[in-house]
Amino acid sequence: MNFLIACGGTSGHINPAIAIADELRRRDPGSKFLFVGTKRNLEAELVPRAGYEIRFIDVSGLSRDKTFEGLRHNMRTLRKFIDSKRMTKRLIDEFRPDVAIGTGGYVSAPVMRAACERHIPTVIHEQNAFAGVTTKMLAGSVDRILLSFKLAKPISGTEEKSRLVGNPVRSAFFELNRQTARKALGIPENEKVVLSCGGSLGATKLNEAFMGFAKKVASDGTMSLYHGASRDYRTVCEALNDIENKDRIHIFEYIYDMPQLMAAADLIVSRSGATSLTEIAALGRASILVPSPNVTENHQYFNAKTFSDAGAAILLEEKDLSPESLYDAVNGVVFDTDKLNTMERAAKSLCNEHAASDIADEIVALAEKHK
Repeated sequence: MNFLIACGGTSGHINPAIAIADELRRRDPGSKFLFVGTKRNLEAELVPRAGYEIRFIDVSGLSRDKTFEGLRHNMRTLRKFIDSKRMTKRLIDEFRPDVAIGTGGYVSAPVMRAACERHIPTVIHEQNAFAGVTTKMLAGSVDRILLSFKLAKPISGTEEKSRLVGNPVRSAFFELNRQTARKALGIPENEKVVLSCGGSLGATKLNEAFMGFAKKVASDGTMSLYHGASRDYRTVCEALNDIENKDRIHIFEYIYDMPQLMAAADLIVSRSGATSLTEIAALGRASILVPSPNVTENHQYFNAKTFSDAGAAILLEEKDLSPESLYDAVNGVVFDTDKLNTMERAAKSLCNEHAASDIADEIVALAEKHK
């Protein structure tokens, strides 16, 4: 079978797409895959790293700015949408997909719309409990809507085509354990390890708190830190350049081998996007979650609350985040073995290990139905 997959923007949209492709490829190694994304976002690097071909279109998101400049931006966005849809139709005619799959980001909109107009069976996957703009835009046209969570605000008229399947993650998150990951990374078994990351696009507030937190930890000499700083990478490196015990503070611009580092960690400090939480649950790791307040419907707060209510995480809102509050929260968990173990078990209980398989079942069944 041939599968056309649209994804883009953040790793929260890209990694589920790769996980779905991996499961479909595992089932049928002869299947062909063509991803569609943009040159300027993470998909341009992550998709080829995963071993898949990607083609690029030029699209942009809508502006909510109600000024003349905002209107001009949206006019340009509309022109790009029309041009991208036309280009995607040419790709469809060339590639002849059996199913088109969209996992979010504004790049999915013209691709999935073009697939609908070419009468290709279509599937979209929504990672969050609050449907994004792209999902709402496409919901009436596509054949299947696959959900990670029951939607907090259901999309009217889509009940028959919607399926609750969970959020897929790459198989590596189920295959690694702490001991093998630490051995591969050269981390002593008795070392306390904290991994922190503000998501694939970074989080300046979290990076600022991390810098003060890292200085406190370095002076204590009690644990090793691994941190993904993204766009603030140089700033963070410069701020921590002359601290003591610097060899125990590891800063990355982007963490490519996230499964291994997460598996090696005792505790994870993270934003609470749906994909990050699914990965944390797959590995069964305790976490401190700092929801981004700048997302649709404040959905990251509700994601994090699900984990904190289950005893799997500590919810630390950004308004309460500081080097001191982060230091206190980390120390209150990482050195309390009973608490750490309880949180790990709770996290693991929130994992749906069959999400990728269930999604592949839906996709294959849809393709067979339309043969």
